[in-house]
Amino acid sequence: MTSGQDGRAGPVEDEAGGSLARIQERDDTELVRAAQAGDRSALDQLLRAHVDRIHALCRRLCPSRPDAEDATQEALLAVVRGLPRFDGRSSFATWSHRVATNTCLDALRRQRRRPTVVRSVGPSDDGDRGASTLGALDPADPGEGPDDQVPQRLAIDDALAALPDEFRVPVVLRDQLGLDYAEIADVLEIPPGTVRSRIARGRGRLAELLGPSGPLGDGNPSDDDDVQGSRP
Repeated sequence: MTSGQDGRAGPVEDEAGGSLARIQERDDTELVRAAQAGDRSALDQLLRAHVDRIHALCRRLCPSRPDAEDATQEALLAVVRGLPRFDGRSSFATWSHRVATNTCLDALRRQRRRPTVVRSVGPSDDGDRGASTLGALDPADPGEGPDDQVPQRLAIDDALAALPDEFRVPVVLRDQLGLDYAEIADVLEIPPGTVRSRIARGRGRLAELLGPSGPLGDGNPSDDDDVQGSRP
């Protein structure tokens, strides 16, 4: 412990000259560099900072909670194993989303034989319904929220499960996790135009599955305001 000119104790610093507060304030770039150099506390902080979003992604892409929990653990392990090769060309958040997405898709391919029951209400004449409500209902967690929303959550969950992966994944990344088109393009390693096309087709298919009176509701948020670059 050090003492200032006024006699009050200063912060306790380790031999490397870094206080605990300074470590906690480090951003992803610094944490990645430190973790790649063998700093286990930096690795732990990095994983803690991103585990919730990784789990949210797995929960939305996997068919059940146990599957999502397994995929989350696999994704975190894949992040740790792949970190020495991470070159920083994309943000750590984008890269970790890519790792988690690939982990979930691998798990889904292993489970492809499982039957899926789809609650189809009927066809819709509007192929671009309700992404805002889709995100707000959070079908990945049907056990939370008002009881009257549970059937809607389950219906959306089933409809999402019925979508081909090429449509479902970008819809989930955009409408439920809030990534912009440039970020989704980085995660999926496809052109932004392809992202837009797949999201539009996925939303249209969801509207068909859920029907005109389904839980998607009316209206769709404009995508014209999307940031065409990674968010800080």
